[in-house]
Amino acid sequence: MDTADQLASAGTFQVLKLPLGFIRVLEWLFAIFAFATCGGYSGQLRVSVDCMEKARSNLSIGIDFAYPFRLYQVSFEAPACEGIRTERVSLIGDYSSSAEFFVTIAVFAFLYSLMATIVYIFFQNKYRENNRGPLIDFVVTVVFSFMWLVSSSAWAKALSDVKVATDPDEVQLLISACKVQTNKCGSVHGPRWSGLNTSVAFGFLNFVLWAGNIWFVFKETGWHKGGARLAGGASEKQSGTFNQQPYNQGSFDQSGSYNTQGNLGQPSEYSQVGGPTSYSNQM
Repeated sequence: MDTADQLASAGTFQVLKLPLGFIRVLEWLFAIFAFATCGGYSGQLRVSVDCMEKARSNLSIGIDFAYPFRLYQVSFEAPACEGIRTERVSLIGDYSSSAEFFVTIAVFAFLYSLMATIVYIFFQNKYRENNRGPLIDFVVTVVFSFMWLVSSSAWAKALSDVKVATDPDEVQLLISACKVQTNKCGSVHGPRWSGLNTSVAFGFLNFVLWAGNIWFVFKETGWHKGGARLAGGASEKQSGTFNQQPYNQGSFDQSGSYNTQGNLGQPSEYSQVGGPTSYSNQM
């Protein structure tokens, strides 16, 4: 308890009120929802095979499947409608790579978000000490943003294919008895997709969170701070240039430049000194 109290007293929980820490907590929660809704999924569909001879029919054939959606390993027994013989039918498709990739990214994002939040709270001084922590945080955030986009897109496409492969109408085509027109096949109910649809939604929400957090992590790096210092120095230099006096007021007082009185007082070059001033005097 003493150690926990010391850590709590040393921690700076104010960072959780800032976008940097608050978004990390949201990333942690959304990652849990993403891998829980996908990795914990299990579904079932039911089809019916109504043979011409009613005694050989099976009107409720349950087919269970789950994560990681290796559907080719899912098989079920269906009546062949020929005597008492039954056949084993397997679903088609393997979508485990996309599903496992999505869950793996979600788990690692959960672990990193948790670790980053702990560092923000209890080791903030070491995080900002030599700019290495913000730079690593920035690079990892960019990588996870890209991986969330890729994994969510791949899983969305795989989920669409899983829905088609487990559609009761498509599954009926795999049963040989359903290819005989005298037999009737139908779907009892299909799988529920709300959980997997939610996982895709949380995948893209995680991409939005991680991509939006790139800016706030970048502001902690030396790249942003160095650029801010350069911009501040340039603005100060520009403002100092405008504050300088653009002209020397005393230059207008130089003699002979703009002193009109002195010019008027000088004799004109067109006046003749001592010369006749009128035509009558010349006569």
